[in-house]
Amino acid sequence: MSTENTEKEPLIHENEDANTTNQTTETTEKEIESGVELSVEEQLQEDLAKEKDKFLRLFAEFENYKKRTTKERIDLFKTANQDVLQAMLPVLDDFDRAWNQISKSEDEALVKGVELIHEKLKSTLISKGLELVSVNIGDDFNADFAEAITQIPAPTEELKGKIVDVIEKGYKLGDKIIRFPKVVIGN
Repeated sequence: MSTENTEKEPLIHENEDANTTNQTTETTEKEIESGVELSVEEQLQEDLAKEKDKFLRLFAEFENYKKRTTKERIDLFKTANQDVLQAMLPVLDDFDRAWNQISKSEDEALVKGVELIHEKLKSTLISKGLELVSVNIGDDFNADFAEAITQIPAPTEELKGKIVDVIEKGYKLGDKIIRFPKVVIGN
């Protein structure tokens, strides 16, 4: 057993010598890179500069986070009632169709009453941020702002590649389109 101890001891001393050599080599490499060994004060100033840089980066990252969350919150408030407004769009469509039929009626009191209700519904939805997407017959088709349902032979040469009919109105909430207009294109 004593032979085992004597054999291990030189290994331990060799490892300690290797560690000391590695530390000396690292110090020598730093001295070679910088040309001169740094004093304690210079080392502290370098560490302080690193910490300042780290702090500034962290501060900038936090400021960016605050700006991003503020923007997301504003966007959320703008579109918070999107689900309710989307649910109201079919009601508005039905009301528009009913208004087109009732407006032809001879009963002026009925026409006036329905017109008041129709205008009140539209103005309430507009006050909540709902806007009509402007798409007219004869406009160039743009897939970013309208959905093509079908293509038909163009009635005139001027309507080729253009909107021939608007099947369903489109609406947007702020800058976001919540329902694309459905159109027919001439080919």
